[in-house]
Amino acid sequence: MITPQFLLTAFVVVIAPGTGVLYTLALGLGRGRSAAIWAALGCTIGIVPHLFAATLGLAAVLHTSALLFNVVKFLGVAYLLYLAYSALRSGGALNVEPTTTDESGSTIAKRGALINILNPKLSIFFLSLMTPFLSGNPAAVTQEILLLGGIFMAMTFAVFVLYGLFAATARTYILGSARIMAWMNRSFAAIFALLAGRLALERA
Repeated sequence: MITPQFLLTAFVVVIAPGTGVLYTLALGLGRGRSAAIWAALGCTIGIVPHLFAATLGLAAVLHTSALLFNVVKFLGVAYLLYLAYSALRSGGALNVEPTTTDESGSTIAKRGALINILNPKLSIFFLSLMTPFLSGNPAAVTQEILLLGGIFMAMTFAVFVLYGLFAATARTYILGSARIMAWMNRSFAAIFALLAGRLALERA
């Protein structure tokens, strides 16, 4: 159950840079603190379907069904490539520039949620992450997975917010240099494209 080992494992997983962290950083740099918080919220909400999939045993179905896995996977690949493009396009969702288009918090959150929802490996990951920390009581499996998952989500939101606020603070300095802004946009585009390529090579 909730042990120091679980908390440490979850923290290491959450703090490691991934697509959600990069999205939150990009929004912090490009739009500021409020956008970064909405991005962190969206990425956290995107965990919910995978948590329920692990709870209901759907993760095992996804793992054994190559067709279903590949459908979700390539939707995720396409979405990551879209985000890579948006980092290069002026006025794009991830483009870092002095003046940005107004965007609602819900739109930012939805985009962040999709990043996690369209990653089929997350359901399988949750199943493997939670299993070693369950008590072994079949009657309590659902409650235990939801509890551990809730703690993981809370840690995700807190850490992502910190990442986003750090990026928002750095935004002031970055906006002063057109060269740095161009470098950041190209870097985000390249990283999301690489993540799309890595996802495309994943197998169930």
